[in-house]
Amino acid sequence: MPHLLTTSLLILGAALAGFASRLIAMPLPFLLGPLLATALVATLLPHRLPQGYRFPPRLRRTFIAVIGLMIGAQVTPALFDNPGRLGISFLALIGFVASALAYNYLIFRRFGGYDRATAFYAGTPGGLYESIALGEAAGADMPRLMLQQFLRVILVVTLLPVGLSLYLGAPVGSSAGVSLAQGPVPWQALPWLAAAGAFGLWLGERLRLPAGQIIGPLAVAAALSLSGLGHLDVPQWLVNLAQIVIGVALGLRFTGLSRALILRGMILACASVAGMLALAAGMALAMKPILGEGFDVLLISFAPGGVTEMALVALSLQANPAFVTLHHILRILITVIGMIATAPLIRRAL
Repeated sequence: MPHLLTTSLLILGAALAGFASRLIAMPLPFLLGPLLATALVATLLPHRLPQGYRFPPRLRRTFIAVIGLMIGAQVTPALFDNPGRLGISFLALIGFVASALAYNYLIFRRFGGYDRATAFYAGTPGGLYESIALGEAAGADMPRLMLQQFLRVILVVTLLPVGLSLYLGAPVGSSAGVSLAQGPVPWQALPWLAAAGAFGLWLGERLRLPAGQIIGPLAVAAALSLSGLGHLDVPQWLVNLAQIVIGVALGLRFTGLSRALILRGMILACASVAGMLALAAGMALAMKPILGEGFDVLLISFAPGGVTEMALVALSLQANPAFVTLHHILRILITVIGMIATAPLIRRAL
């Protein structure tokens, strides 16, 4: 009972932090707000938590499946209307992911002093939840890994929209009040979402997919969308709730992190993000004459930030959010496939 009450209070407090974060126009407010609030509890007030308390893993997996469904539902046939341009983007993204990962590994291994597994999975330029799941399986230092991954997202989704806002003279992204919500989703759709999520979780476990709790539901939603059998509309309130729950679960893993470690992580993250944004800018300049898109649109397409926030920035720029979303989905898929392919090598190197 004390653990149930603690879980309920943490989620309630995190929800309040999410709404407060939205009021101050924080990027990804319902993920980053709860994450930061819970991380403060875990680092400053760990004695307030019941002894031996763990956030319910089944609850965490359930809401990770919601995020998988949301991402998978964005994989629509319209994204593949121009296969030639898609092939060029795919090759460019492979180059970007490989370069960014090599650069980040050098930063975290050489200058951060992280072990191989932590440096590798902390340096992946995408696949936030997958990196955490695969890193945990590889024995990485989870507080450091999560610290670097979340600092990557925080810095990119904060600095890039702010920089573009200053450049354009007007706010962009979520701070401009733009939303990807398609309107209310009928309650009758919720059982279908629950069935798809449950099947995706079962499929991920049955096939022993890496990060199966998100890859399984993502694959189910994408298959339904691409096959024309149906499209899963995930309501915005459910996406927000999923981000709140995941933010709490991940924020609690920061227990024991010292201020010195957080400061060191911030310095490393700044070096990492600066290098990745420079790579993204170079790739945008190189692809501009080939893909026929503006530099700003291509920059947010290659930037290693959150899919949702970068799509919102695209809407603010009156660009096609599907084009930006496609690049981010491809970046995530390339990163995840790369992590899966190299997982045996990482294990042998340890």
